[in-house]
Amino acid sequence: VQLQASGGGLVQPGGSLRLSCAASGRIFRINVMRWYRQAPGQQRELVAAAPTGVSTIYADSVKGRFTISRDNAKNTVYLQMSSLKPEDTAVYYCNADVRPTPATSSSNYWGQGTQVTVSS
Repeated sequence: VQLQASGGGLVQPGGSLRLSCAASGRIFRINVMRWYRQAPGQQRELVAAAPTGVSTIYADSVKGRFTISRDNAKNTVYLQMSSLKPEDTAVYYCNADVRPTPATSSSNYWGQGTQVTVSS
């Protein structure tokens, strides 16, 4: 299973960006898809999660500004980021719990990071 993230870039404070992450390979079921971020010198933190059939979860720091969504037909997760702040600057990583086949248990996978820089 591979996760391919895209959509990062440079944006001014108050601006918006949309990140995408597509899962590919042997996929029977995706149980949950997440976005994490890691700023320089800081630990990686959970930004948002979209479990299958369960309400989405957000870090307090992004509630009301970020929206996570999934397109299950495309095995893709999105992160719509609005009202961006300089403190949102980080490398953003997608993450997913995936069952490759009906006979296998779920495993955790990471995508490569995509840089988001919020600066004027």
